[in-house]
Amino acid sequence: MLVKDVMHSPVLTVDASVTLEAAYHIMLQRNIRHIPVTREGRVVGMITDRDIRLATSPFAAGGARPIETPVEQVMAQPVVTGDPLDPVEEAARVMRQRKIGALPILDGNELVGIVTGIDLLDALLRLTGVQKPSGRLEVCLDDRPGELARLSSELAQNNINIHSLLTYPCGENTVTTVVRIGTLDVRKLARDLRQKGYEVRWPPEIPGKSL
Repeated sequence: MLVKDVMHSPVLTVDASVTLEAAYHIMLQRNIRHIPVTREGRVVGMITDRDIRLATSPFAAGGARPIETPVEQVMAQPVVTGDPLDPVEEAARVMRQRKIGALPILDGNELVGIVTGIDLLDALLRLTGVQKPSGRLEVCLDDRPGELARLSSELAQNNINIHSLLTYPCGENTVTTVVRIGTLDVRKLARDLRQKGYEVRWPPEIPGKSL
């Protein structure tokens, strides 16, 4: 999944000369928290509702700024941006690393979209297949070639379709594999896999408990 698949477009912007008061009213009216700031059509900064509240607070360094202050005096710059062809996980990495809540998306110098943290959560739901009727299976595998293929083969032999598959390290030489599968009868499958020697972490082995 690429950024272009989850970004919002067209993008609402404000000019660098717009006042903090006007920018804040726009955010309230549109129910948004981040606005790219432009000058002569080019993105030069980002302004958030938090930036405005802090700037106009009596606790701000140097005292509260007047609400007529232009946003260019408060905006974050230089701007961290993404590309529409970036993978969504790269956008998530950049936003987490920079601790920002939104990422303007540029195609060359043209602003073509914006991605927020909520957009990335929506992308995660789509990538994991959780929005489809499905079951969840979590298996600890040895971190070596062929183990994922072995698990996939077991599921195929049971005529079970895989909706999504994610892995993450869970030990020095093991990975946890989280699989969304096309069946709700996950406990029976988990029981069968345990009998074949797999370490199934989800669903837990609790008799009588259904998912």
